Amino acid sequence: MRVQTEEWRRFIPGVRMYKGKKTLFYNGEKLWDDNGGWLIYDREELMSWEVIIVLPGVEVIPEETFVGADNVKTVIMADTVKRIGDQAFFGCQSLAFLKLSRNLEVIEESAFEECVSLTSIYVPQSCREIGNHAFAYCHELIIFNIPSHTLLGKNVIPGFHPLLEASPFEVCEIGCYDNVEREVHRWVKKINSGREYTLHRLCCSTYEDETFPIQEQIYKAMIEKGPQVLHAKNKIGITPLKYLEENPYLENIDEMKMLKRYIAEKMGQVVDL
Repeated sequence: MRVQTEEWRRFIPGVRMYKGKKTLFYNGEKLWDDNGGWLIYDREELMSWEVIIVLPGVEVIPEETFVGADNVKTVIMADTVKRIGDQAFFGCQSLAFLKLSRNLEVIEESAFEECVSLTSIYVPQSCREIGNHAFAYCHELIIFNIPSHTLLGKNVIPGFHPLLEASPFEVCEIGCYDNVEREVHRWVKKINSGREYTLHRLCCSTYEDETFPIQEQIYKAMIEKGPQVLHAKNKIGITPLKYLEENPYLENIDEMKMLKRYIAEKMGQVVDL
């Protein structure tokens, strides 16, 4: 479910059907009291949500806010969110599509632990810290795109992730990597380093504007090396096209349109994307 930010402004907080999905439009309210009681919604209601849209203006998602929202498949955050609290989405087992705020600064401890359906995470350049176990036991996670400057806590991605299985490091019997933590984190950040992976990095971008049009950069690579360049695998077997398909920030880039443009221009025609 892809939603453009400008659409959200006409929505008030609350739960309603939106594009055929039961959706919570979240305004930053604390949903729990200090004793673990429900303040607004009960567990039955929580279990009925399929989509959570964090509305513009929200800066912090408090700790444990959506723990156990088992049927939520999509979470989309406005770019005002700066911090995600401890265990905020712990155990959201159906969560498969996650779009983080472009201005996110901190992901706290265990924020997305046991989100077992997540296959990809694109962390924006603004993020300076990811806490301990933030994505622990996300068993399907293979794309973990993070800035080189982001500080990673203890065992951010333990639990026999396919990403760790693709790495050259051994983990302990419970999937932790304490003994090689620094090496693992360095390796994850450098998966797409080097000139040969320039296109992979472009397709992982979390920001695009008029001064740096990602689509034009990708198309330029196609012109130079041919359309097959989108299918070149990196050291963990991920192609630029796969990064592009999973990237929630570049959803408007269409491979077929680029391919049609490529063919047309090779035939001497001029086509705009």
